[in-house]
Amino acid sequence: MTSRATSNAVDPDCLFCKIVAGAIPSDQVYADDAVVAFRDIAPQAPVHVLVVPRRHLSGIDDLRDEPALSGRLLAAAAKVARLEGVDEAGYRVAVNHGRHGAQSVGHVHLHVLGGRQLRGELG
Repeated sequence: MTSRATSNAVDPDCLFCKIVAGAIPSDQVYADDAVVAFRDIAPQAPVHVLVVPRRHLSGIDDLRDEPALSGRLLAAAAKVARLEGVDEAGYRVAVNHGRHGAQSVGHVHLHVLGGRQLRGELG
């Protein structure tokens, strides 16, 4: 996957940029000035929320020089877990990157999964 990090906020062809902008509806569970979190349309667990930066960054490699945004994404994932009531029982935060990592949308995003006993295998 080629990095397409931009200093502007939006890639007009990006599904998640359209969701962040409100052009495509979503079931939003959290938002602040840096991130938006919304329910996955094909959930893999009872709780499956995606946490995305408002700015378009193609993948996790684009966060290499963005420690503040990286921290904001992780903090938002933890907040989502609390809001969804899975913080005490436990939850998983996963990031897929590139074709072999099964990244399906070219906008960095964290998956927050929980609400049942998750299996141990990741690949």
